[in-house]
Amino acid sequence: MKKLLLPMILLASIAQAQDNFSVPFNKINTEVQKNSKAFATLKYETEHIGHRLTGSPNGAKAEQYVFNLLKSYGCDVKFQPFSVESWSRKTISLKIGQANQLKTIKAVSLAYSPVKANVNAQIIDMGNGLESDYAANPDAVKGKIALIYLHTLPNSPKGTLSLHRSEKTAIAINNGAIGAIFINSVKNGVLLTGTASVTGKLISIPAICIGLEDGMALKEKLKTETQFAAIQMTNFSGIINARNVIATFKGTEKPNEKIVVGAHLDSWDLATGAIDNGIGSFAVIDMARTFAKLKFKNKRSVEFVLFMGEEQGLLGSKAYVELAKKTNKLKDVKFMLNYDMNNDQKGYLTTREEMKPLFTEWGKEVAKIDTGFKNLFVVNAGLHSDHQSFMVEGIPTGEGTGGKLPNNSGPYYHSDNDDFKFVDEQELKNTVRYSAMLTYALANTKEIPVQKLNEVEIKTFLEKFNLKEPLKIAGEWRWKD
Repeated sequence: MKKLLLPMILLASIAQAQDNFSVPFNKINTEVQKNSKAFATLKYETEHIGHRLTGSPNGAKAEQYVFNLLKSYGCDVKFQPFSVESWSRKTISLKIGQANQLKTIKAVSLAYSPVKANVNAQIIDMGNGLESDYAANPDAVKGKIALIYLHTLPNSPKGTLSLHRSEKTAIAINNGAIGAIFINSVKNGVLLTGTASVTGKLISIPAICIGLEDGMALKEKLKTETQFAAIQMTNFSGIINARNVIATFKGTEKPNEKIVVGAHLDSWDLATGAIDNGIGSFAVIDMARTFAKLKFKNKRSVEFVLFMGEEQGLLGSKAYVELAKKTNKLKDVKFMLNYDMNNDQKGYLTTREEMKPLFTEWGKEVAKIDTGFKNLFVVNAGLHSDHQSFMVEGIPTGEGTGGKLPNNSGPYYHSDNDDFKFVDEQELKNTVRYSAMLTYALANTKEIPVQKLNEVEIKTFLEKFNLKEPLKIAGEWRWKD
């Protein structure tokens, strides 16, 4: 601790000396509070386009709508096209019961389930669907259908690991299951979709989600009776074309140093995706509008990027990073901020502890403008959003933290109830202004005191945040033990 203390103190004093952003921060605050377009443009999108599934006609309309918006704001905007294998649902039928008494249950397919499946087999309750649930009887689900709770079952032991649905599906496949039925954790029959593939490619078994009430009733029956399921589904899988949308503000002093501010524009197709991720993507669009309106001359370049394909496996951000690697431009990215369902944040989160002096000094200025901003500082690292594509390459990442989703909408992400009715206009403005201030600070501070990690450092970093196991399950752990 003593070794870290002195550099942190020195950095804090440097932060105080080098940065005085009160004037631009106040300009950002005034502009967003008076003229933000995020709420109105998101409302228009949900009413006139709807969902934004990557590769669909709706997805293409959303890409063009955002391009035109940014152009109208005076931004230097371009498309970044990419082609990738993608997936969309067609038909689903689920029947459950005793052998000759099957009844139809409402269900939704999980992404990257097979193009065609017709499975009829016994159901085995596998609890939380973790490796430990299979350990007692590794052959329990061979040739059968695994029933898995989507998140973590109530009354699970403290510290029970919470894995992504795709990782739980991979575990079920590895243990011989020929189907997977996930129980959503939200009341009133809400259905949730999302990817069941850790690779972004088709999986070998049908994976579906059912409502909480149906699922828990099935768990009870399995305690005393044998239950079977008949799953029939058809889906589409093939190469699709999509486009990231990028608005660039060229730096004046350090144009080859770049701050990337990203959010995924795409959504699933069950609803309009207003929360996931309309509130993130349209906040980023409005940040770009604010920078253009205020005509900022930034030391570093800033790219506001609306990624497509996040829901189907971080497709757009992976395409961005791969192109940057091929063109030797990835080294230019000094920091990446990601906004995925961020709302009304109370502070800043980053993967790098070294940023604390700067983030908290900037946060003090934000709190002077609005006491609702509590200047929280959090260090953490996770997976399954577009920051991952940058983070696993050693690039420092961050976002807002400490807020909560508007109007108790959290349970409805990825569901058939994710609609604009939940969006709160002032909370959306808060995301725009606090995040635009952080972006401005990163673009204009004298020095950013963190560098891209090398391969050894990346491995140590990922292990520190317990990300080795999920990355190994996904086949994305590139280091030898």
